[in-house]
Order: sequence, then C-alpha cells, then structure tokens
Amino acid sequence: MAMLEEFKKFAMKGNVVDLAVGVIIGGAFGRIVDSLVQDVIMPPVGKLFGGLDFANYYIPLNGQHYGLPLAEAKKAGAVLAYGNFLTILLNFLILAFVIFQMVRLMNRLRSPFHHEMDEAPVAPPPPPEDIVLLREIRDALKNRS
Repeated sequence: MAMLEEFKKFAMKGNVVDLAVGVIIGGAFGRIVDSLVQDVIMPPVGKLFGGLDFANYYIPLNGQHYGLPLAEAKKAGAVLAYGNFLTILLNFLILAFVIFQMVRLMNRLRSPFHHEMDEAPVAPPPPPEDIVLLREIRDALKNRS
C-alpha cells in the first residue's frame, strides 16, 4: 500500500503532469506541422521542381527501377529515401521555428511583469537589536556633550 501512495504522490506532482500535457500537445502539434508541410508546402515545392512528389525521391540500393513509387521500391529492397528525409527535415525546421516564435512571444509577454517585480524597491532588513541599542547609546553620548 505504501508503494501505491508513493506512486500517487509522484504522478500528481506538477512537473509530471506538465510533462504529460506537453507531450500530448506536442504530438498533436507535430501532426499539424506534418500536415502543413506535406499538404500545403511540399506540393508547391514539388510543382516548382517539375511536378514530382518530393517524398518519392529515392536512390535504389537493390537494383529497383527509378520509376517505382517509394512504397513499391521499398518492397523490392533497400532504398535511400532522401526525399522523405528532406520532407521530415523541413517538418522539423518549421516546428522548431514555430516553437521558437512561441517561446519568444511568451518571453515578451512575461517580460513587463518581471520588470515590474524587479523595479519594486526592496526595503533593507532591519538591523539587529544590539546594533540599534549601540546607536542609541552613541546618540545619547553625543547629545550629552
């Protein structure tokens, strides 16, 4: 029973829950970016390069013909699918750029709040009681003279 309680504490910590939410949202966001690249960006790029599907660019390694679609070429043997790699690389670059922009925006939104907190003057801590007493004695001696 103690192990179950310990696991419950671990699983309900803020960091674990935040990580789980981040992974789920990241996975969904990755699919959105993947669709953006494959369905919106790569068709015009393919059209620009002669109307070919960029993901079907490959180098056959087992003597397959170049005219085969990538899936059929893979069935016939090993292929070096550089077009697919370039598509995935473009997915990553777009995703990294979007995340960079989101972090940049969050830092800008957070920045004024942090500056307000930093600008508030912090009162120095009160001096210890013995220092206060010594100052009073000093002032009393000065006033006596």
